[in-house]
Amino acid sequence: MVASMWIMADRGRRQALVLILCLIELSAVAGQARYSIPEEQAEGSFVGNIARDLGLDFARLISGKARIITKGGRQYVDLNKDKGILVIKERIDREELCGKTTPCSFSFEVILENPIQLYRVTVEVTDINDNSPSFPKDEINLNIVENAALGTRFSLLSADDSDVGVNDIQKYTLKPSDHFKLEVQNQPDGGRFVEMVLHNPLDREKEETHSLVLIASDGGEPRRSGTVRIHITVLDANDNSPVCSQPVYKAEVKENSPEGTVITTVSANDADKGHYGEVTYSIPPVAKETKQLFEVNVQTGEIKVAGKLDFEKSKTYQLNVQASDHGGFSDTCKVIIQITDENDNVPTIQLMSFSNSISEDSPPGTTIAVLNVDDEDFDGNGAVKCSINSDVPFKIESSLTGYYTIVTEDFLDRESNPEYNLTITVSDQGSPPLSSSKNINVKVSDVNDSPPKFDHSEYTKTVAENNSPGFSVFTVSANDADWGQNARVSYFLQERDINGLAVSSLVSVNSDTGVIHAVRSFDYEQIKWFEFNVTARDAGSPPLSSVATVKIIVQDQNDNAPQVLYPVQTGGSLVAEMVPRSAELGYLVTKVVAVDVDSGQNAWLSYKLQKATDRALFEVGLQNGEIRTIRQVTDKDAVKQRLTVIVEDNGQPSRSATVIVNVAVADSFPEVLSEFTELTHDKEYNDNLTFYLVLALAVVSFLFITCLVVIISVKIYRWRQSRILYHSNLPVIPYYPPRYSDTLGTGTLPHVYNYEVCRTTDSRKSDCKFGRAGSQNVLIMDPSSTGTMQRIQSEKSILDEPDSPLEVSLLIH
Repeated sequence: MVASMWIMADRGRRQALVLILCLIELSAVAGQARYSIPEEQAEGSFVGNIARDLGLDFARLISGKARIITKGGRQYVDLNKDKGILVIKERIDREELCGKTTPCSFSFEVILENPIQLYRVTVEVTDINDNSPSFPKDEINLNIVENAALGTRFSLLSADDSDVGVNDIQKYTLKPSDHFKLEVQNQPDGGRFVEMVLHNPLDREKEETHSLVLIASDGGEPRRSGTVRIHITVLDANDNSPVCSQPVYKAEVKENSPEGTVITTVSANDADKGHYGEVTYSIPPVAKETKQLFEVNVQTGEIKVAGKLDFEKSKTYQLNVQASDHGGFSDTCKVIIQITDENDNVPTIQLMSFSNSISEDSPPGTTIAVLNVDDEDFDGNGAVKCSINSDVPFKIESSLTGYYTIVTEDFLDRESNPEYNLTITVSDQGSPPLSSSKNINVKVSDVNDSPPKFDHSEYTKTVAENNSPGFSVFTVSANDADWGQNARVSYFLQERDINGLAVSSLVSVNSDTGVIHAVRSFDYEQIKWFEFNVTARDAGSPPLSSVATVKIIVQDQNDNAPQVLYPVQTGGSLVAEMVPRSAELGYLVTKVVAVDVDSGQNAWLSYKLQKATDRALFEVGLQNGEIRTIRQVTDKDAVKQRLTVIVEDNGQPSRSATVIVNVAVADSFPEVLSEFTELTHDKEYNDNLTFYLVLALAVVSFLFITCLVVIISVKIYRWRQSRILYHSNLPVIPYYPPRYSDTLGTGTLPHVYNYEVCRTTDSRKSDCKFGRAGSQNVLIMDPSSTGTMQRIQSEKSILDEPDSPLEVSLLIH
């Protein structure tokens, strides 16, 4: 009873210590939740309200794509994002999950994105009494000599219960207890060593065999138990029992030691001789895992490795090696084996969250990945260090225990480096250290942060004048270091005035290709050069642009012939230069002055004498156009000299103009005048005779046709008027012309007025006559009418029809 109370107190202290450590950890690490559930719950059973416990709303769980991340194991719990609760996903067997480890729990992470948030959740699985104690064997056979001393101990098989705590084995009971009593000893690993102690002597002669029942009971509800039958055969006397050389053996062995490695050797001595003095060694039935790991040599007592030792599964094993003689006596040698850790586990890397694309305008500290690093080794062998390659603008930071985040360390520039290859390396501190690595690729997404850039800030292009409209002058080109739409460049003209003309009326630019076309033909004489700006704009949002200056130089072409300024060529008058007959050699007669509006060599002029009345008398300066005599003028030289001078420029091809210079070789002006007047008249007569003949013929023909048309029109008009008067009965209304007046009260008119008569229907019975115009003004009227007659300025009869019966004459003085 005292031993049981001590065991319960020790277990309570350990649970309290674990609880304190958990509370310390929770206070140091934020973003954690802990729940406790019993094992064997049905699927869909409620675990906890994770949204309420972590302070999250349902919308955040959905928008953040909340999900559960486990470390490669089974997922026992599922997340219901709509309700924000955790539920059982599959049946949990605490014994399968943790074995004898208490408390039993499993952890997982709840991760949310945008922004990345990580929460650690621990679920403790509490034990229920679902397993009964069981013994490795159903029966135990013992041979005990009849003279065995009181107090002799016999080790028995211990039972095993997969449950823990109060549901584990709480007591052993031996029935009947006439000759033996039961003693149970607690071992450091939590197990129990069961021994049967002889407290009443045996007598083979009275009772050769004994049958006992060993009962193992747990403390759960309902209580469960297991039994094993003990068959004892009483033998004849064996005076001495084997005695272990050491009550406790301690040994160390490295994990992963090969099979057959000797751990230690136990030995026992038996004072008997012969057959009863021979000692054999054996390991009583133990847990299955332990039995598979160790073996003992029956004769020598060597304990060897029989399986794979793993420090991470168990650090300590205790064996009870039984030393037995052939007389039925035995002793138990306790062997404690300590497993030492080896650096045999490579650290692992698990990406919990990763964004393989990041915007180049992301600020420093932006998280791109969350990873979990784990090493199953302990102490230095399990201490890990995580790093990334140093040639990238990222750094790694530790967040929770075993968790790291990779964040940007500086601003990113996609134009400098569009992607990065990160190598995550994790290494432990074992000897030799073990490490592993993982490669991830991060692409930098583009933002419109680079304006288009022209190849040159200023462009200069020479274009020959007289180009055809639509002529492709040249191409401007701008490059944008961005990508996609942000790098699509369009070109535009900046509107401005050039000599009163809009730049768009001179040139245009193709918005897609940047080709500059001439809208019109350029004329060097009107505009020699002009500048304009071209804007390159990308398609980003907002768009960025840059400007380049383009200078177009118009190159002169020989498209203008020389123009002669002097001597002036007139149509009707004649201009002549006088040269006296006394003129000497080299006498300057005149100078032909000409200009060419072209420039450069296209405006260089040369003068040549094309025709002359006397070529031996004059010459023309090639460069200056001066006409000089090349000999002495004599009396035999004609007075009238006609020189034809051609002025030619230096263009390719060359253009020319011709001027006629009249020279009079005479000493007096009258002589010159008479000669050149005849020349003028003859010239005019010869040149214009044909023109004037044609012109006169055209005028005469036009006048004849016009007169003919007018006469016919007047005749038709008068005939129509007479027909209207003949058939009408309209009254005659007198009309006094504006010039009608009474002079000095004499009743006379200063002029003669003729009037037409508007006749009545019966007016054909009267006559109307006109008198001749003389010193009298005649007014023709009908005596029977009261109206005025229209004015007539001639004596001709108003009626030309032969049937007019009435003519009335009225003389007005």
